[in-house]
Amino acid sequence: MKRIVGIVLAVLLIGGVAAAVVAGWESRGTGEGTATKTVRGVIGSEKGEFFADPDVVKALADKGFTVKTETSGSWAMEELPLTDYDFAFPASQAPAKELDAKYKVQGGPLRPFYSPLVVVAHRPVAQVLARNGLAALEGKPGEEAHGTLRMGPFLDAVRADRTWQQLKGASAHAELNGTVFISSTDPETSNSGALYLAAASFVANGGLVTDARAVDRTAPLLKKLIAPQGAQQTSSDAPFRDFISGAGNPLVLVYESQVASLLLQKQDVGDLVVLYPDTTVNSDHTLVPLTADGRALGELLTTDKRLRELVVRHGFRPQGAAAEFTAATAPHTAYLNQTLTGVHQAPVPTTQWLQAMARRSRS
Repeated sequence: MKRIVGIVLAVLLIGGVAAAVVAGWESRGTGEGTATKTVRGVIGSEKGEFFADPDVVKALADKGFTVKTETSGSWAMEELPLTDYDFAFPASQAPAKELDAKYKVQGGPLRPFYSPLVVVAHRPVAQVLARNGLAALEGKPGEEAHGTLRMGPFLDAVRADRTWQQLKGASAHAELNGTVFISSTDPETSNSGALYLAAASFVANGGLVTDARAVDRTAPLLKKLIAPQGAQQTSSDAPFRDFISGAGNPLVLVYESQVASLLLQKQDVGDLVVLYPDTTVNSDHTLVPLTADGRALGELLTTDKRLRELVVRHGFRPQGAAAEFTAATAPHTAYLNQTLTGVHQAPVPTTQWLQAMARRSRS
């Protein structure tokens, strides 16, 4: 994805324009350890709040680390000048593999935590989808807070250019007009947008896209998923915040962690409904260590008990520790599918084919 945006991001990064988050403030009168190692990294913006959390700052400082981060779209990281950095932390394995090959990382990347992709909707919108067979909702009528997005029927609706006005029950909601689509991020620069195409192409192709013919077969549908959106964000953070504030589009693709984090912080989510696509792709947040200190940080995030607790508090699922997430989110099962029951995990195409699909979806 050799795009101009990568060069622009690189210039911003060199100039220090990207927002920096510093972890490792000295403990204030606690007598606990002070950070001795400063590590620098580039992260997906969905992890910005985690590294900015004062409790994370303190936990890292207690282990001797100061962590300075700057944000970038996951797929744009390959274009950044990272020779003076200790780690890169994209939101999935595919861009991490590219970075791994480019920098010839010793020992390979680490995957401390992950998060499924979900679609958020307000309850009336989710009910319209369910009434038309595009979703199945859980809970008492009028109190539904989570359910399943039926990817096959949904993609059929997109393929047929169905509008909201054509769906039963939509006429009662003035905000539902125009083509039915899910707002996603730019698939050429952002992880969640690229993984959306991975899941959709798997359903449309009847299996994994592995060659140019499959790209050709799925391209018309993928273009219909992207074209109605107009300008897309490079991060899922802004669209999700718009949705929570009552602005934005009726259906928005986000990470489950963004929803879980709000719930765990006891914030009001209103009539939000979380729809788990019945065929989806997990976002494996993958740390690529560029130095020994970067690897030490990745191992700490993977194994340290306190940091894993904080990972869960920010809505992420630690690798190999389902019980930790299940216990923490027990009060919020109305919104969250803790065991991902009924959700099929699709494989992700190789970078070559995922990039090809992203380009074709926007051409």
